[in-house]
Amino acid sequence: MSEALRISRKFSQRAVMEAIVQNGPISRASISKQTGLSKQTISEIVRQLELNGWVQETGRTSGHIGRTAVTYELIPDAAYIAAVDLGGTKVRVAIADLAFQIYAEEMVPTDPRGGKFVVEQIVDLCWQAADHLNIPRQRLKMAVIGVPGAPDDKTGAVFLAPNIAGFDTMDVTAAFEAAFGFSVMVENDVNLAVIGENWLGQGQGIDNLAYIAVGTGIGGGLMVGGQLVRGAANAAGELGFLPFGADPFEPESLRSGAFERVVASIGIMERYRALAGHEASVPAIFERAVAGEAHAVQVLDDTAKYLARGIGAIAAIANPQKVILGGSIGLRPELIDRVKIFLPACFPYPVEVEASVLGARAAIIGAAAIGLEHLHNALFGADTPDSRMSLPPAEAIVMREVAG
Repeated sequence: MSEALRISRKFSQRAVMEAIVQNGPISRASISKQTGLSKQTISEIVRQLELNGWVQETGRTSGHIGRTAVTYELIPDAAYIAAVDLGGTKVRVAIADLAFQIYAEEMVPTDPRGGKFVVEQIVDLCWQAADHLNIPRQRLKMAVIGVPGAPDDKTGAVFLAPNIAGFDTMDVTAAFEAAFGFSVMVENDVNLAVIGENWLGQGQGIDNLAYIAVGTGIGGGLMVGGQLVRGAANAAGELGFLPFGADPFEPESLRSGAFERVVASIGIMERYRALAGHEASVPAIFERAVAGEAHAVQVLDDTAKYLARGIGAIAAIANPQKVILGGSIGLRPELIDRVKIFLPACFPYPVEVEASVLGARAAIIGAAAIGLEHLHNALFGADTPDSRMSLPPAEAIVMREVAG
């Protein structure tokens, strides 16, 4: 078979598979209408997909004049991916099938020893999740690991992740692949979150979108023209290093970032201690602000102003239509309401600001989305001219919680 014919065949297979993923159960006649391929070509491809165990007959069409037609759909449990959201204090694991149904496991504390211990912990959790769901381990074909830092494509290390010890001195991707025995993607967790929001959250149908997570740290994910922006070293969106807030020339700002030092949890607590003369946790500061305590109100006002400046900086460069806020601090309505007031006072163009509706699930859902897209590419046409698989619509997705 010539190279041109092989690619043409692969392209046709991909078009058929995407029609089944998006619209199954579906007849060969309907696939032909959607793809423009001949019925003979579709029959050959569907027959091969059946033989390989990827699709199956589901019944016949009804309600039409004339003969009924056989319908086909994807076999969801033919393959699975593991989706992982790794944080400095918690790790969450989920399993997703080929039909993009997501089965979520409970989160557990991250192994504080970092390095290979975290790798082993995550691999064990994924196998346990598969066993719990009665999924044969050999059907797990890929994993996507969201990490709180910048993965380096050349070395496999993860930089700018001080809460995960040892990840900056080891080939993290290779370690995961050796332990799993299959392909692994390591991606920034907030990048995964913006993908999740674009698919199932507040950013559906929005091509220019930003996601900002504020908690113990701060990070951002950015989509421009429908494409994720990673940057030259996968460090696009490391908002903590915006050079304002704290003094960017102080040594500490090179470690945690000048902006992160004032807008994340430590900065909030330090400002409150300076004003009130005693310490309080971030949740307590929010509670006291709601109760009207002057010092707590001042701290939230200052934090919202910093965050509005950060959003303004992103908007001046990328011009997103919407900014979605997440994270334990970013989701607080007391903060979001203030940001909506302060942002128009420091930035001249309208920017929608909303709280994430996916919450802690955003990165897991994004990991499932990008992982399943890559798995479909690998199985059904990664080298075709258009290698992007359209994700099913939000209403077709089920997020199933599994009791721990």
